[in-house]
Amino acid sequence: MQIIVRLDVMLARRKMTSRALAEEIGISEQNLSLLKSGKVKGIRFETLGRICGVLDCQPGDLLEAAEDDASFRQSA
Repeated sequence: MQIIVRLDVMLARRKMTSRALAEEIGISEQNLSLLKSGKVKGIRFETLGRICGVLDCQPGDLLEAAEDDASFRQSA
């Protein structure tokens, strides 16, 4: 199972830039960019909570679990 980050979708819905979000939650634009691209191994709940607070959303609006082909083949 893989986790897909939908942060870019929520930013577009809220008409907010990555730069503005990074400033509001107190992380670097580079780290936010890595999060948006899904290239991070984890996220602190505190950071996730700040993002949700600024974007007025729930964690499930930002993260989606999807079956990847390898785990699907193993269970079949």
